[in-house]
Amino acid sequence: MKHRDGVLRVIVTGGGTGGHVFPVVAAVRELRQRDVGSVDVLWIGAADSLEARTAAGEGIAFAAVATGKLRRSSSLLGLFSAANVKDMIRVPLGVFQARRLVRDFEPDVVLAAGGYVAVPVGLAAAWCGRRLVVHEQTVRIGLANRLLARVAARVAVSSSSTVELLPRRVRSRTVVTGNPVRPEILAGEPDKAVSGLGLHGFDRCLPTVYVTGGAQGSVQINTLVAQILPWLVDHANVLHQCGTANVDQIGDVAGALDLDAEPRYRALGYVGPELPDVLALADVMVSRAGAGTIAEITAAGKAAVLIPLASSAGNEQAHNARHLAEAGAAVALLGEVTADRLREELHALLSDDQVRVQVAARAADLGRPDAASRLAVVVLEVAGRTG
Repeated sequence: MKHRDGVLRVIVTGGGTGGHVFPVVAAVRELRQRDVGSVDVLWIGAADSLEARTAAGEGIAFAAVATGKLRRSSSLLGLFSAANVKDMIRVPLGVFQARRLVRDFEPDVVLAAGGYVAVPVGLAAAWCGRRLVVHEQTVRIGLANRLLARVAARVAVSSSSTVELLPRRVRSRTVVTGNPVRPEILAGEPDKAVSGLGLHGFDRCLPTVYVTGGAQGSVQINTLVAQILPWLVDHANVLHQCGTANVDQIGDVAGALDLDAEPRYRALGYVGPELPDVLALADVMVSRAGAGTIAEITAAGKAAVLIPLASSAGNEQAHNARHLAEAGAAVALLGEVTADRLREELHALLSDDQVRVQVAARAADLGRPDAASRLAVVVLEVAGRTG
């Protein structure tokens, strides 16, 4: 419905991880920039959460509801664990709390970006007859979004391969928007990475490999890279984001490098504002395969060797990595990952410029740097607005 005061009212929900939070932030930023008049946004999520802190930082009003997480299990009995039963009881409470918020706020549209917190809000929106948009970041649709897709007016997915995984009656309401990335991610400059991080020992005639295991680093990836490091720095410059807790250990490994090779390796605990410049400098990435990482790799058009996190929910990282690998847009190390396998795949990318460029081009073909804009358009359409 359109309010007589002309204000576009939007409820957003999604949280638990940055992968669920950032699409919400991106959509709200886009909506605020559109020529649709005043936009009033309420973020509903869990108390003392990432989404609560993010909403505060973005100047978005926030309300908390009870949430419950369904923990996957290979057995039916496992689904009824004490933790699951406790959280299942919280879901109806969360739905009733969210229903009151939806009724009082009277949104034109509700955007749910996944995570267990989205379930009570999405169900409350359907209960109140409010139009719901669901956004899925991964190739395989998550449990929360799988449930909410059945009552959504529109389902926005990040990959065309996700469409065929949805129930037939949902596919006609599905649109491929991509997964939003921060605009600044694509505006980096290689020379700024060199000067800002003091990478003056890097040989610019060699390709640069950026290794990252996420903000906290990855013990698995750190170990694999350490085992091949002497070989790797003979073939490339290496910028290694290893996690702040692992810098000293990695430093010991780097200290054993030959004096002429050591300047071509740099370990960092964390890469923050420098990330756009680091991505611009990188020719090859070694990383996990989370939805946000995949979106950045493809939007930036980078060749990558992906090492999925085996414990990711629903094995979603393996599905993400396999999707890119099947398109020739990345290398996916699935199953048992050894240092020899990593060295072999990196050698193929580092020793042949044509192969590396081809993989990067195929990654770019899958990228959707305008995903935030596409998602905002879907939200506006469902709300009956244009802009």
